Amino acid sequence: MFKKIGQFKVSFRKSFLSSILILVVLSACGQNPANAPVLSRPQPAEGTFFGVNLDWSDLTPAEYNQTLGHKAAVFVQFFQFPLTASDFAHLDATVKSVKSERGMLMITLEPWGGLETVTSDAVAALVEKLAEYNAKGTSLFPRFAHEMNGSWYPWSQQPSAYIQAYRMLAEAVHRDAPGTAMVWAPNYGGGYPFSGGTFEAKSDHPDFTLLDTDQDGVLSMQDDPYTPYYPGDDAVDWVGMTLYHWGNQHPWGENELPEEDQFIAQLTGNYTGLNGDNTALPDFYEIFNTNGGKPIAIPATAALYITTRPGPAELEIKQAWWRQVLNADLLSSYSGIKMINWFEWKKPEREINGEVIDWRALGSKAVAEQFILDLPVDHLVFAP
Repeated sequence: MFKKIGQFKVSFRKSFLSSILILVVLSACGQNPANAPVLSRPQPAEGTFFGVNLDWSDLTPAEYNQTLGHKAAVFVQFFQFPLTASDFAHLDATVKSVKSERGMLMITLEPWGGLETVTSDAVAALVEKLAEYNAKGTSLFPRFAHEMNGSWYPWSQQPSAYIQAYRMLAEAVHRDAPGTAMVWAPNYGGGYPFSGGTFEAKSDHPDFTLLDTDQDGVLSMQDDPYTPYYPGDDAVDWVGMTLYHWGNQHPWGENELPEEDQFIAQLTGNYTGLNGDNTALPDFYEIFNTNGGKPIAIPATAALYITTRPGPAELEIKQAWWRQVLNADLLSSYSGIKMINWFEWKKPEREINGEVIDWRALGSKAVAEQFILDLPVDHLVFAP
């Protein structure tokens, strides 16, 4: 069982702060008081941003917040990149909706046409808009080409082209959009290199030697699934990891309780259990936070539940997972975890032959009530 290392309370909830710190926190949460300084890149002074990866066709930010009883600090939305004119109109509406709740927006940018479509003109057009939103008081987190170490996206397993495109965007953001923080977010490396995916790197791939970090001529979980794709400290403001409870053994599709301490074991490269020995993986937390000093985000997390399958009840599964991920003692001890976004979707997943997975924490009254009760509100940072 995870051992409590220290007790922590978010100080700005419990005591007065200096006026400077108050301005920093308010700016980071999207509120721009009169005469406040220009937004700086968002990061909580203490505690962990609570956010939601929202199905916008089901709930608006206002509706989600009303159901939760708290104002989420971060909302996540997906956009194809480069953005078209209609995409920019959609982005304007999204930012307006988030700003009305005093939140921040994580913009997941997906270059479905391939990394070659990421041009300087496309970058300039986006960053001009980001700077405009910053100037009006909204903080932003572009998450560019997420899960690039997977094998399922057109931008997958192409470290050279990926890093070039990421750095192009990061340079423009850092020059022109001071309230925008660049997020680099691979997928958890268990199962790497995810053989069989449409975009899996083969032995004749021009980047194969970069990916074959142990130089044995084969891509396997003995190779580093993270650092070959890392764009550099100067380009990255936040690091993140997509980390779900899919079940206890591949292939997925069964309703199963998470294993004890599964979440932190996976984040730190210490997982060994029902799904095998993954201890060959690097310690993501140590590399990028302890040694690298980068705040860590979990841009999307949830626990698999299929309503048509037998097994433990929905509440049992999801509660077991959120009590690991949203654990005040754990987040105090691993204080570099600065953002956690719950994946509030019910959708078909290709990993399970298109079966519908209910990932939501607020999808049913019984689960929602317990989720709200379990939230460690003294540690989490919500919007003002």
